[in-house]
Amino acid sequence: MISIERAHTADRTAIESLLQASGLPTAGFELAATTAVVALDATDDREIVGCAAVEPYGSIGLLRSVCVAPHLRNTGLGRRLVAEAEATATSLGIGQLYLLTETAGDWFPRLGYSLMARDTAPAQLRGSPEFTGACPDSALFLHKVLDHSTPAG
Repeated sequence: MISIERAHTADRTAIESLLQASGLPTAGFELAATTAVVALDATDDREIVGCAAVEPYGSIGLLRSVCVAPHLRNTGLGRRLVAEAEATATSLGIGQLYLLTETAGDWFPRLGYSLMARDTAPAQLRGSPEFTGACPDSALFLHKVLDHSTPAG
């Protein structure tokens, strides 16, 4: 059984290992560590098999570090992780999320994210490590207005 819960400080090494194994950046993860959620496999000694986090920048945020272990992809776990990250963002007063992706440009629109020109990114995000080097200029830039009236679940 897979459960999703807030990440703990002790989870950071496992989260970063999962991200690195999937070719995702870890630079700047510390900016989102307090908002991170993890998917835990209860059948495998609570192994971390997925994660997602939000870098908060006032009323906007950068969704980052969305990752699912290869053997659990296409199971809906990614959707669950994004929903939990969005709920966390909403609880922090974040009304809009943005993200950069090289590999999931077709997937995020199915979750309500819209493609935008990278040069339209809000100034607050442009200083993020993901914008300043962790993600190449070829990464797609997407945006979503969060619905504050619908709880995640």
